[in-house]
Amino acid sequence: MTTITPSTGSTYAGVLGIGSYRPRRVVPNSEILEQIDSSDEWIQTRSGIKERRWASDDETVLMMSVNAAKDALKDSGIDPAQIGCVIVATVTHLYQTPAIATQIAVEVGAPTAAAFDISAACAGFCYGIAMANDMVRGGSAKYVLAIGVERLSDITDRTDRSTAFIFADGAGAAVVGPTDEPGIGPVVWGSDGTQHRVISQKESWQEAAGSYQWPHLTMDGNPVFRWASFEMAKTAQQALDVAGVKAEDLDLFVPHQANMRITDAMRRALKLPAHVKVARDIERQGNTSAASIPLAITAMRESGEAKSGDLALVIGFGAGLVFAAQVIRVP
Repeated sequence: MTTITPSTGSTYAGVLGIGSYRPRRVVPNSEILEQIDSSDEWIQTRSGIKERRWASDDETVLMMSVNAAKDALKDSGIDPAQIGCVIVATVTHLYQTPAIATQIAVEVGAPTAAAFDISAACAGFCYGIAMANDMVRGGSAKYVLAIGVERLSDITDRTDRSTAFIFADGAGAAVVGPTDEPGIGPVVWGSDGTQHRVISQKESWQEAAGSYQWPHLTMDGNPVFRWASFEMAKTAQQALDVAGVKAEDLDLFVPHQANMRITDAMRRALKLPAHVKVARDIERQGNTSAASIPLAITAMRESGEAKSGDLALVIGFGAGLVFAAQVIRVP
């Protein structure tokens, strides 16, 4: 019997470069308050958000993704033609088909790369990194471009007091490839579909078509807060355990930028030492779903809080409910 030759890849993989794109338009809480009955103090107390970025007409999902990807490729030093796969995590490419990843691949200079989109909401970037890691180590691609991108302002109900102040726009990207030492820990991921309604699209596409507007997001804040604050701390601890890393070994904690109170609750539950720097990009950027983790990492690098080689615990969680966490080395 003929034996099939298996694919072989690198023993280890890591994040080789990272990049991001922030929309030009800064939207302070005062602008949000024009359409909802609330206050700046209430918004900051509930979420930690002072301002967010909303994309202008020309800052499309494609444009933001390409800019972030080009930054990541430059940071990695990898020729775009070497990219074997492009993975795009997004819930706001508002066309069923084709995947936006195919257009991004062309624009960044990897026109024949495998390319596909994934819908894993706020866990999307971590999902993408997990798949990229397995591709590089399994041999199906030597270098993978993983992107998280959102234009959540398109599907945010500006009059909904529970969500109008939360969501924002942006893109982040990472190049994953072979490394001499492990640069990405095992992923701890999963879902709880019994709670799929607590964060969801309010209208079906059929209903949206009838009303001639895009569908909107809806969220039941209290159960999401409880789940993210306590259950996700357990997931984060599991990611540390399977990576063989202790809290005191970490340099950075970069959770999905969902809510400052959730971040603080997780930090306390994990008993992170004082030297571990915690991402708080949500204060100026808002919640950008799949884009929030790479945006936060680039912000920490730019400020000097993060440096190359730092050990970071990252975790994403959101609609589905879905979640994913892993330990990575900062490129």
